[in-house]
Amino acid sequence: MKGFVFVLAALLPAPALAQAYQCRAPQNVSLPPAIQPDGPSYRAKVTGYTLAVSWSPEFCRGKAARDPDNYQCNGQIGRFGFVLHGLWPESGSGKSPQWCAMTPRPSVQDLSANLCMTPVPWLLEHEWAKHGSCMAATPAAYFKVSNILWQSLHLPDADRLSKQPNLTAGDLRQAFAAQNPGWPVGAIGLSLGNGGWLREMHLCYSAKFMPTACDKRGFGPKDNVPLKIWRGF
Repeated sequence: MKGFVFVLAALLPAPALAQAYQCRAPQNVSLPPAIQPDGPSYRAKVTGYTLAVSWSPEFCRGKAARDPDNYQCNGQIGRFGFVLHGLWPESGSGKSPQWCAMTPRPSVQDLSANLCMTPVPWLLEHEWAKHGSCMAATPAAYFKVSNILWQSLHLPDADRLSKQPNLTAGDLRQAFAAQNPGWPVGAIGLSLGNGGWLREMHLCYSAKFMPTACDKRGFGPKDNVPLKIWRGF
């Protein structure tokens, strides 16, 4: 599987941006403290992938907005709409692989190059160690694959959708599908917080990185479930 990932990574060398209102990555980024695993190491055959796409305004209306060191929320490098949480290898209905390796750690260059896609240095390292190490040999290769998938997407205008009366989960799925021909609505999972607020889209891929139907767990709320979106402006 890692060989296939490297082939994919070779197809598109340019780095991607988050759906940023604006973003300028800092010149100097400090390496965060080494990540500590939050569970056991587990290896399994990779049968697909999930691209987790977070709605930043929802995250930043919480306590993170008061953290002076949080690039995603403090406005120092920009303001963000959708950002990449991470790319997760999956193993069908079984337990997903995780924490396959803790080294090598991402370099300062790895972090700087990806902060306008995932504007949280420690999260970049966490996603590599917990998920990426189970599908790629190096952080750079993992981030490159994440960039390729990220660049291939056209993200809906969630600020505009937030003003739509009687908004539902299905409306967001349809808006994403309309922007991305070939994406079936069944491949667009959603994660909602308390009160039905949008937290993330979970985009489901096959082992060959083609959109595929999410399982019941990954799909999340049904299309008729009411949805609220915290506005970025």
